[in-house]
Amino acid sequence: MLGALAALNRARGRRALARPDRVGKTELALFVVVPALLPLIFGGQLVSALVTMGGNLLLLGAVYLVVGYGFLSILRWAAGQLPRGLASSLALLTRAVPLLLFFALVLFLTTEMWQVFAELPWALMGLVGALFALVAAIFLGGRLPREVRGLEADAGAGGPPLNTRQRINVGLVMFVSQALQVLVVSLAFGVFFAVFGALAISADTLKTWIGTTGNEVIPSFDVFGHPIRVTEELLRVSGVIAVFTGLYFAIAVLTDESYRKEFLEELVGELRETFRLRVEYLKRLALGEPAS
Repeated sequence: MLGALAALNRARGRRALARPDRVGKTELALFVVVPALLPLIFGGQLVSALVTMGGNLLLLGAVYLVVGYGFLSILRWAAGQLPRGLASSLALLTRAVPLLLFFALVLFLTTEMWQVFAELPWALMGLVGALFALVAAIFLGGRLPREVRGLEADAGAGGPPLNTRQRINVGLVMFVSQALQVLVVSLAFGVFFAVFGALAISADTLKTWIGTTGNEVIPSFDVFGHPIRVTEELLRVSGVIAVFTGLYFAIAVLTDESYRKEFLEELVGELRETFRLRVEYLKRLALGEPAS
C-alpha cells in the first residue's frame, strides 16, 4: 500500500509519502485493487481477493451514500416522519392486511414451509432475505424518476431545474420514507407470527412437521398450563413470513394510487420550503451576497 502511494506521488512530482491533496479516482482504485492483490500474490487465494475487493467497493459505496447524499440525515428525517407516514397508509393497510394475513397464515401453517427453512443455513437465509429486499427495492424505486419530476414541478418554486445528483437526492428521500414504512410493517408481521407460533405450535406438532422438537432459543415457560416455546425454527419461519409480507406491501404501495397521491402531497408540503430556500440561496449566490 505504501509502495503504491509512493509511486503515485512520485509520478505526480510530489514527495513519496506526501498526503494527497484530494482523493480522486486513482486513489480510490488503488484502495480497492491493491489490498485485493495481496492474498492473490502471496498464496493464490482468488476467493479471498474477490471478497476483499467486493468489501472495499461496498465500503466506498456506503461512504459515498453517507457523504455525497446525506443518507444519515435523510434517514433521521424519514424516521421522524414515520408515524405520520404510517397514519397516511392506514387506509392501504386496512385493505392489504386482511388478504395478506390470510395468505401469510396459510403459508405459516404448511409443513413444507417449516421443512424448507427449518434447517437452511443462516447464510442462505440471509441471501433469501436479501433477494426479497432487492425485489421490493426494485418495485419501490421503479417509479421514482417520474415522481421526482412531478415533485419538482409541484414544489420547484420557480427555480432552475435540478441536476442529476439533486434528483437522485430527492428520489432517495422518497425511497427511504417508503422503505421505512415497509420495514415497520414487515417487522410487525414477523413479531406477530413469532408470538402466534410460540402460543399455538406445540413440540409434538413441530416434531411431526420437521422430525425434531426444535432448538429452544430461550427456556420454555408455561402460560395457563400450556408450555410456550420460542425455537430457532420458529424465528426462521417468522422471518421469512416477514420479508414476504414486506415484498407484498411494497407492491401494494406501488400500485395503490390513493396512497401514493396522499404520500406525495405530504412530501410536497415538506419539501416546498426546501425548494424555496434553494431558490433564495441561488439568487444570493448569483448576486454575490452572503447566503446565510
